[in-house]
Amino acid sequence: MTDITDVFSDPSSQKTPSGLRLVALVVMGALISLTPVVGVLPKIWNTGFFVAGVSLLAASALVVLRGKIVDYTARQSVKAMAVFAEQDLFPCVIANAQGDILTSNPEARSHFQAFPGKRLEQCLKSVFANPPAILLRLQSSAEIYGKAREDVVTVGSTIPVSVFNVGQGRFCWRFHLETPGQWDDVNIPVLTEGRNGTLLRMNDAAAHLLGQRPDMLHEVLTSEPRGQGDIVQVQTSGGAIPAVVCELGRSGTVRNLLVLPMEDAGQASSGASFAELPVPIMRLAPDGRILEANRLAVKLIGDVEPGETNVDQIMKGLGHPILDWLGRMAAQEPTMRSEFLRLTRQDKEIFLQVTLNRVVSNGQVCLIAVLNDATELKTLEAQFVQGQKMQAVGQLAGGVAHDFNNLLTAISGHCDLLLLRHDQNDPNYGDLVQINQNANRAAALVSQLLAFSRKQTLQPEVLDLRDTISDLIHLLNRLVGEKVRLILSHDPVLKPVRADKRQLEQVFMNLVVNARDAMPDGGEIRIETEVIVLNQPFTRDRATVQPGEYVTVKVIDSGTGIPADKLQKVFEPFYTTKRTGEGTGLGLSTVYGIVKQTGGFIFVDSLPGHGTEFIVYLPVSTALQVVQEETMPAADTQNTRQGEGVVLLVEDEAPVRAFATRALRLKGYTVLEADSAEEALRLLEDGALNVDVFVTDVVMPGMDGPTWVCQAMETRPDVRVIFMSGYTEGAFGDSGPKIANSTFLPKPFSLNQLTEAVFQQIN
Repeated sequence: MTDITDVFSDPSSQKTPSGLRLVALVVMGALISLTPVVGVLPKIWNTGFFVAGVSLLAASALVVLRGKIVDYTARQSVKAMAVFAEQDLFPCVIANAQGDILTSNPEARSHFQAFPGKRLEQCLKSVFANPPAILLRLQSSAEIYGKAREDVVTVGSTIPVSVFNVGQGRFCWRFHLETPGQWDDVNIPVLTEGRNGTLLRMNDAAAHLLGQRPDMLHEVLTSEPRGQGDIVQVQTSGGAIPAVVCELGRSGTVRNLLVLPMEDAGQASSGASFAELPVPIMRLAPDGRILEANRLAVKLIGDVEPGETNVDQIMKGLGHPILDWLGRMAAQEPTMRSEFLRLTRQDKEIFLQVTLNRVVSNGQVCLIAVLNDATELKTLEAQFVQGQKMQAVGQLAGGVAHDFNNLLTAISGHCDLLLLRHDQNDPNYGDLVQINQNANRAAALVSQLLAFSRKQTLQPEVLDLRDTISDLIHLLNRLVGEKVRLILSHDPVLKPVRADKRQLEQVFMNLVVNARDAMPDGGEIRIETEVIVLNQPFTRDRATVQPGEYVTVKVIDSGTGIPADKLQKVFEPFYTTKRTGEGTGLGLSTVYGIVKQTGGFIFVDSLPGHGTEFIVYLPVSTALQVVQEETMPAADTQNTRQGEGVVLLVEDEAPVRAFATRALRLKGYTVLEADSAEEALRLLEDGALNVDVFVTDVVMPGMDGPTWVCQAMETRPDVRVIFMSGYTEGAFGDSGPKIANSTFLPKPFSLNQLTEAVFQQIN
């Protein structure tokens, strides 16, 4: 029950009238409502006062109900927080703004006697010198910032204290107590350092080693360790001795330091101290022989035979021979103290950071090697380097593709012009056909570069993979030959996907050809489709597949397989295990680019001697499948179509401009040429000049295609436009699609494709 004096002192009472004010309201309402009954006032006021009294009573009831609801909500929130506090490993207390404990977990009750109803500052008197000042300082910060933390220095230790403002005038306090004496039973010297180098405690092994109990860490260590496993001089009662210093753990400003004297590290008979060290450590001879390895080192590198196993048998240097490094370190020559090495384990790839220290034990030079598992670090580094490489190759592919497409347009275009003047009986006809075919092969190679860099223009549609693969099966059978059998297995309820059919066919063709090449003596290739549902995301090969429905396509062969060290490189551009002339190394990188641009994923599993399995994940499409009749272009009619009209051709590449001009004039068009956008605008200044269609390159020196077309269409809004570019349609921004009556013609294009595009725009 609320004390009447708290009504005016508790800020919350200003929001919810209670105690004296609530009693006053109720009494006032009752008096006013009873006034007409006793006849104190004239009858003319009776009705008004009665209504006012009832209103006050109703308002009082609502206030009481609201207070009950607020109190119930507060009690429920405290109960919910108490459930979480019970699971905390550290002492946890929930108190109100006045410091009254509302609930506490068993650790708080055990360490501080912090039971509900007690004052928090009273419970902390046995731990902190001035608890009210500490609590006030932290609570004030929590009220402003929502949370606060401070490392409170006490006698013999430093205790990190955290406080969180959980609302409604309540605060959650956590005390990060370190388990006292956690290193007392360990047979190795451990020192605990606090704020400003204060030596908070030492275990029995450390006290025995030092022979004294100093107050500051600098009284023990002559210099601060520069890194894990560094050797420094340690002051003992018998003089300075060399010791390996490693940080075992840190909590706030408190850290635990392992101090291992070198004479103990070099003696196997000194008990279990070396074998049970909490860090992987080895003692090496200058020639690389492993003289001793503790338990954690053996767990990391595998079983070794002391005195027999050489370090270069189990580790490989990433830069220079490992024995040279050991020799320079033993001879005190300038060299790196720390190196990254790779373990030669067959089961998995492990990288180590090895830090060497030179010591002299019993007149013999030896090396102390402290090991750290750097596999995750090297994996992240490899991912970063691979990402940079892929990005650089993608940018290179986009730029090279543009220049190549201009060259190929000129080559194939002039070849088309020559073919028009030579029939099949001409002795030069075969040579021209070869030029044309090789130009098309070069164009396909450029298309693969664009697919890898994910810059090609896709034409996605809703597909049933059963139909797509069935349409392709005859070509695939011819590709694999007679010694390889192709087997299909489809999911009976296969769902549709949305992808570019032409590009998806290229994916399947490349995967099947790759499987065929892995089976020189013949074998079996299986193509399996299946619908799977992922309820949880899964991560594999640095990719995360999100939950959802996917159609998977597996291409499985029974070939020679891929070694584990080459498995992660198969999707890299230009990487191939084939001999020169047998492949470009772009097949699987093209597959990777197409699948990623489609929104899917591709993974590979392989076992040398047992075959390889590629699995493609394609997201299921929710769009309805629309059956469209394919309109096959009639090549014969295109060749005979003659047109009429005026074409303004704007192209900065002279060979391409010459070919396009001749091709259009052969089909009956009047062609005006311009080698830049500025020249085109100057020609259009003649108002009497009639132009039916603009054919313009997109990327040119000076003003680009979309910009000059927009200016020209201010006075000629009805002119049709054909944009042509060696880049993809989306590579030059959003200018093209916004221009009315425009279409896009990608380079390289043939004579028929150019003239047909102009014919379609004019007609």
